[in-house]
Amino acid sequence: MSAAPAAAFPQAALFDLDGTLLDSAPDMLAAANAMRAARGRGPMPLEALRPHVSKGARAMLGAAFADVDAGERETWVPEFLDTYERELGLHGAPFPGVEAMLAALEAAGRPWGIVTNKPEYLARKLMPLLGWDTRCAVLIGGDTLAARKPDPLPLTVAAQRIGVEPGACAYVGDDERDILAARAAGMPSVVALWGYRLELDDPIAWQGDVLVDDPAALATADAWPATR
Repeated sequence: MSAAPAAAFPQAALFDLDGTLLDSAPDMLAAANAMRAARGRGPMPLEALRPHVSKGARAMLGAAFADVDAGERETWVPEFLDTYERELGLHGAPFPGVEAMLAALEAAGRPWGIVTNKPEYLARKLMPLLGWDTRCAVLIGGDTLAARKPDPLPLTVAAQRIGVEPGACAYVGDDERDILAARAAGMPSVVALWGYRLELDDPIAWQGDVLVDDPAALATADAWPATR
């Protein structure tokens, strides 16, 4: 873990969802394999889909059906989302250490929220399944606003809704889009190294403020980047 010292937790913490708070790859795999079975194909292994989860539905369909034309796969996106909704919360779980991290933020009186590119209705449906519906201070999905990550708008709006300046928040994510969005929003960032990455991804090159190997490390204030 690489970290810059901080005197306290940020005034608020914002998180990506899939690959950062939630290991949702098993739910996504169930959806992809249901679609493969409907097309007479055998199941794909988790390790073949897992690196693509943070890239979204189109990337996962590309991994599951690499030989199918991208234009045809585009028409399958609604089917994938509908199938995934039926598998929602049945197979995945928060990453180990996430609950300790969230509890530490709450004990310190720091609100936390979620900014994800997942459609908002799916993210909101997950909240009570995880016991987060009364704990999450703000939730913004990929279709909540006019722009989505890597645009900074979702992060700046999330900070506004919590009532904290962007520079007093920190954003935690496992994808380059997360770090780009945070930088553009003027928000310190944490690269979640435990998340989903393609083999060629270089998280050091994303230039996040800190890189963290384990969410449990963020249960201590000095693991977070300094904020204003």
